[in-house]
Amino acid sequence: MPLPKEQFYTVQDIYKLPDGQRAELIDGKLYMMAPPSRIHQKLLMELSATIRNYIMKKEGSCEVYPAPFAVFLNEDDKNYVEPDISVICSPDKLTDKGCAGAPDWIIEITSPSSQRMDYLTKLFKYRTAGVLEYWIVNPAKETVQVYSFGEKEDSFQYSFGDEITSAIYADLKIRISDLL
Repeated sequence: MPLPKEQFYTVQDIYKLPDGQRAELIDGKLYMMAPPSRIHQKLLMELSATIRNYIMKKEGSCEVYPAPFAVFLNEDDKNYVEPDISVICSPDKLTDKGCAGAPDWIIEITSPSSQRMDYLTKLFKYRTAGVLEYWIVNPAKETVQVYSFGEKEDSFQYSFGDEITSAIYADLKIRISDLL
């Protein structure tokens, strides 16, 4: 008996989902998204505001977009993600539909149901797509894993009480515990 054929999806399938239902698409595979927790939303708002306020104060040109915000990572119809926070410094990547290509900095706030996706699948996809900096904020463990994919690739793990410096903005320092 032959194995069942695996189904591949496209961005058009994402747009056909019922209102309120969110999913991401990675290499043609559909991943449904659960509603976020309260702490997730608080971190999302506070981190977005902190980064946005910093950019505005420095009169920077980068823009901050919290989820839901469409990112077409490889500019194809098989990859569509909604990172919790996307920082985009190239205005030519921004379209009416979202971001065409890799944001400069992505932050994911992980949950028990999304850890495998955030720590493995997205880590690989973001790195290979050209994301320069990737943070995984883990409220359950109170840790932040920071990946730098620029000229010098590196990875560090911080606790919520540590001061974290962005690789993109050397003078931006964030302590997650101050945001809660």
